[in-house]
Amino acid sequence: MKNITATQHNPFGFDPPCEPFVPGYGDANADFHVIGDHPGVHGGSDTGIPFTGTPAADTLQRALVEAGLLREAGTPPVVEKTYLSYMYMCGDREPTERDYDDHEPMFDTEVRAITSHVLLPVGERATKYVFANMTPRRADEVEMDELHGTEVRGSGWLVYPIKDPADWVDTDEERLVAALKALLQTDYRQEAELGRFLPGDEVWRVR
Repeated sequence: MKNITATQHNPFGFDPPCEPFVPGYGDANADFHVIGDHPGVHGGSDTGIPFTGTPAADTLQRALVEAGLLREAGTPPVVEKTYLSYMYMCGDREPTERDYDDHEPMFDTEVRAITSHVLLPVGERATKYVFANMTPRRADEVEMDELHGTEVRGSGWLVYPIKDPADWVDTDEERLVAALKALLQTDYRQEAELGRFLPGDEVWRVR
């Protein structure tokens, strides 16, 4: 049996029909899953690592380090219970709606395989997808300036939408960092305690 948690780069071995492509990177047992759009928006076409290679990616990494979700920024970053990936991982062109549809089963499988407790969609498209598929909220409710760094209760996840770092102004970085630091001080795990069904006082938590 292969232990995918030992591999941080493309731990699920995705091999999409394109070149270059930017697969997921990080801890496959992550508590936090940072979800971006595609390499042309959030970087990584030259490095193969999500959220690298652009000034906006550097800004996001800096905020995640300060908040405690990454240990060090870089290419690749040093992860800390965090996984980073894209809805569309091909970096050869601007994706069409059909491209997103074709990649959706692979992306959805990745999200559910990670089983993180907190989803952090970056930008409007990723946030709309998460709202529509992983929360009771509607995609047409997405307003990134209002949602940035706020908590939304999902269907099995906590969701913290992140405004696209290329559009950050004023206190957007500070606002996100403060929200994530506050989150880390709570028991953010989305688990059920099934110990009540067992004899004795054993605690049994399941995701």
